Amino acid sequence: MSKKLWGTRFSKQTNALTNKFTSSISFDQRLAKYDCLGSIAHAKMLGKQRIIPKADSALMVKGLNSILQDLKGGKFKFDLGAEDIHSNIQEALVKKIGKAAFKLHTARSRNDQIALDIKMYIKDEIDNLEGLISELQKAILKLAKKNSEVIIPGYTHLQVAQCVLLAHHLLAYIEGLERDKQRLLDAKARLDVMPLGACAFSGTSLPIDRSYVARELGFKNVTANSIDSVSDRDFIIEALAALSILSVHLSRMAEDLILWSTKEFSFIDIDFSFCTGSSIMPHKKNPDILELIRGSVGKIQGDLSSVLILMKGLPSSYNRDLQLDKPPLFDAIDTVKDILEIFVALFENIVIEKEAIAGRLGDEALFSVDVVEYLIKKGISYREAHDIVGSMVRDCLDKGRKISCLSEKELNKYSPKLKTDVKKILNAWVSVNLKQSYGGTGFTQVNLQLKRWKRLLERRKI
Repeated sequence: MSKKLWGTRFSKQTNALTNKFTSSISFDQRLAKYDCLGSIAHAKMLGKQRIIPKADSALMVKGLNSILQDLKGGKFKFDLGAEDIHSNIQEALVKKIGKAAFKLHTARSRNDQIALDIKMYIKDEIDNLEGLISELQKAILKLAKKNSEVIIPGYTHLQVAQCVLLAHHLLAYIEGLERDKQRLLDAKARLDVMPLGACAFSGTSLPIDRSYVARELGFKNVTANSIDSVSDRDFIIEALAALSILSVHLSRMAEDLILWSTKEFSFIDIDFSFCTGSSIMPHKKNPDILELIRGSVGKIQGDLSSVLILMKGLPSSYNRDLQLDKPPLFDAIDTVKDILEIFVALFENIVIEKEAIAGRLGDEALFSVDVVEYLIKKGISYREAHDIVGSMVRDCLDKGRKISCLSEKELNKYSPKLKTDVKKILNAWVSVNLKQSYGGTGFTQVNLQLKRWKRLLERRKI
């Protein structure tokens, strides 16, 4: 059992149950790298400011760099009896350099230290997430470009609506993912303020140089209020909120793919490597991985809720409850990263069932809006045009008769403006190509967007 950093004042040992319940080393050990890096910058500053002898500062830096190498090489032994990662690193440093290590905690507290560690961790993880999101966008874009001329029936309310390009639908995913990426980067910009030096919550009388530490660690600014520095967890909540929105997009993508892979849709075939079978029904090919993605999103929403609820009743300054902000953060980041990695590989192996899709495009209900707009172009008001086409749908499509089979005389019963040339637009290719408004599903517009996203994603280094 590591010696408590605060143990001298206590006249008896803490109960084993207390030790077990209060220990965080089981989950905060992933912060070891950041604890070392923060400590190296702090040790350098203490020596530079002559708060401790420069020789001791140099010895601490050497020892901490040695611990960093042990961490990278997998040689570092985490002490599960330690109270937290800070205590574990401190004890390891004592073993490496002796009593000089006891000066490391000068002018800091675990309160500002943990805030620093988490911020450094989130900054790195946002960079990782940005890269994974970009990889997924590229995989989706590749699928869209490969199938740029495939038309699918689009749906609203899960009812057949209008024809759209498959690429247009896939580009919608890319747009949403881009917003997710920007939200994460915005969160990173707001957390880029260095809290070390706030100490317990009131600062210090020692002549520290916080700006120097910030520069050493790559932070743009330092926190301006020591109480806020140790009690703020907005940056965790904001990161979790961004991950929650991202997870909603990922869940909806999973739902689309699940539907599209059913026999009822038959739009896509998901590779066997991303499916499982049934223990009783030999014919089954189940998209279980997508279902688990959809289900896992509930965990991520719960992670955000748990931290919001944790924070809502806390008084200002540091409270031990804040120890519990890390497991939900770690869980959400790990889960989202796993999902993104799976989606990249899954999209790279999707097969588009072009013949099955083409067979679904004969439903003339898909072209009702095109007929409405045909009439509008002939000077009929939208309301009247809607009523005319509604009557045609009621009399024909609802009874199994195609509008394209109507003679001009029969068409004229609905409106004298309806001529046989209207039949030309009862075609998926024509229908799609009519949608030339910016952002629409027309071939020209979609090709422009495909080129735009190719340029944007090629600029980004992953």
